[in-house]
Amino acid sequence: MRPLKATRPAPPKRDPAPSRMHYRYQRLMLTPGFRKLLRVGVPVLVIGGLIAGWSAREANRQMVADAYANTKSQIQQRDEFMVKVMAVDGADDVLAGDIRTVLPAEFPTSSFDLDLEQMRQTVAALPAVAEASLRVRPGGILQVNVTQRVPVAVFRGPEGLKLIDADGVLIQNIIARGDRSDLPLITGDGAREALTEGLEIYATAGPLALRMRGVVRMGERRWDVILDSGQRILLPHTNPVPAFERVVALNQAQDLLERDVAVVDMRHPTRPTIRLNEQAVTSLREINAAAQ
Repeated sequence: MRPLKATRPAPPKRDPAPSRMHYRYQRLMLTPGFRKLLRVGVPVLVIGGLIAGWSAREANRQMVADAYANTKSQIQQRDEFMVKVMAVDGADDVLAGDIRTVLPAEFPTSSFDLDLEQMRQTVAALPAVAEASLRVRPGGILQVNVTQRVPVAVFRGPEGLKLIDADGVLIQNIIARGDRSDLPLITGDGAREALTEGLEIYATAGPLALRMRGVVRMGERRWDVILDSGQRILLPHTNPVPAFERVVALNQAQDLLERDVAVVDMRHPTRPTIRLNEQAVTSLREINAAAQ
């Protein structure tokens, strides 16, 4: 009888299936987004963390700011970006001087330091300027182009004599009437608003134009014409131009205004009235008294 031998149990076969964690890892690695995150996202996070840590120090931030400012200044101060002179076109000498006074530019200066829109608004705010445009020309020239207002009359107001354009805008002061004797004179409340009508009266004056001192707006509703001898022509509030033409025609036909007439009242077109001056009235009374 053969003796019995102890037999070892066969080792269990290894399960070829991956573990749960290994399976999940393999599945993640098969995901394109996860692989991109590992290749790009992780390095970016690491670099960002290093930069954040480095920039957390005030000295490091100041160093970067100084370097940026120096680089920016070196670029902006290059010769091709420098503005050296200003050219003003479309303005007379007086207005050109005013423009150079109000623009706060000291040359040479960098074109990056010029706020052209703000400078344009400053120039356009001048009373004598209708429109303005600014640009930097090659060669370092600040070009200022303006459209200057053209005065059409002299306006006498509480603050003195001023030139006025066709839109009723006050342009500039003048010292004496003789400085612009070539322009008509208007005055009175509401004269600026009715400027067109006042200029039409001047335009129809004909031979009386040389004798006209000016036209006065009365009560913001009608005009009076003042002549050099102090004579006054009162015009109606409606259709003043035809009424004045009648006076001009009467003067040409009968020398009306060459007589001792102080006032010609045309406020009632169908009933013109003439008022003699004091001397003529006195003389007429003496003649009447002698006749009696």
